[in-house]
Amino acid sequence: MQALWIRLVRRVVGGVVMVLVVTSFTFFLVHVMPGNPVQTELDTLLQQGMSPLQAQAQVRAMYGFVPHAPLYIQYVHYIWQVLHFDLGRSISYSGVPVLHLLMQAMPWTIIMVLTGLLLSFVIGMITGVLAAANRNSQAGDGLSLLATFLHGIPQFMMALLLAYVFTTIWKIFPFGAPYNAAITPGWNGAFVGSLLRHAILPVAAYALSGFGGWALAMRGSVTSVLGEDYIQAAQLRGVSPLIQLRYIARNAILPLFTILTLSIGFMFGGALFIETIFDYPGLGYMMYSALNARDYPLMDGAFLMITIAVIFANIAADVLYSVLDPRIQRF
Repeated sequence: MQALWIRLVRRVVGGVVMVLVVTSFTFFLVHVMPGNPVQTELDTLLQQGMSPLQAQAQVRAMYGFVPHAPLYIQYVHYIWQVLHFDLGRSISYSGVPVLHLLMQAMPWTIIMVLTGLLLSFVIGMITGVLAAANRNSQAGDGLSLLATFLHGIPQFMMALLLAYVFTTIWKIFPFGAPYNAAITPGWNGAFVGSLLRHAILPVAAYALSGFGGWALAMRGSVTSVLGEDYIQAAQLRGVSPLIQLRYIARNAILPLFTILTLSIGFMFGGALFIETIFDYPGLGYMMYSALNARDYPLMDGAFLMITIAVIFANIAADVLYSVLDPRIQRF
């Protein structure tokens, strides 16, 4: 048990180091992009009659850094802020703290994408098992063909297709914004109903775009398990098909739990296109807005959140796989 905890601590320490490396890389990548709205703000203050020192002090107080300072000084200042849980202040949101903006956006992304991810996972598992169990029939081939077709459609194409069909042609669901602005927000039936109606298409876009991959992965995993000796021995002993299916599904689903955990980490960045198309105020939409506005602090903060989610989801995947399958100690 002690050795197990030591290995876990090593993985966590390694994850922290990786977060620092990726954060450093994204900082320099973001700051060499063309365009600098902070420099524009500084020039405006100078034109208004401020002295250079006064203008720099005001820009630093508002955004946390001065654009003409050497890049390594900005980097050291940024890392120091991150270590103190301060991600700076947003340029495009008039100096609002980045951490505050990200905490406001994250629940929208979690609710929308996590719901779509779980739906696609559950439906994909069931479809994959049925396709593998009927792999020599027209029904199994049809399910596999459907999964392959949906798997080949990118997320943004799926979102555009659903938006066009169900908001333009048939006009069944609302388009844009997370809820009806005419309804007063609160825990009342009208507002909750509006939230659900506006969330159906974004959730469906994420679920349908991921459904095919889970179904194909489960079909391949079940097919490989069907060839194992203990399954063939169970068939020879006359074990009922229902009991066989339970053992097959239990062993076939193990590798996919690891992929599911990793997908939870990637979901924050993967929602960018869907949230942008449906004007959903989540982390992906905020990242898109920050890229357009060259909002350095907000871009750095969003990338940092995604990095932390992906790396520590990887560690959680190893731990989960070890718990589900005690024969393997992967961490």
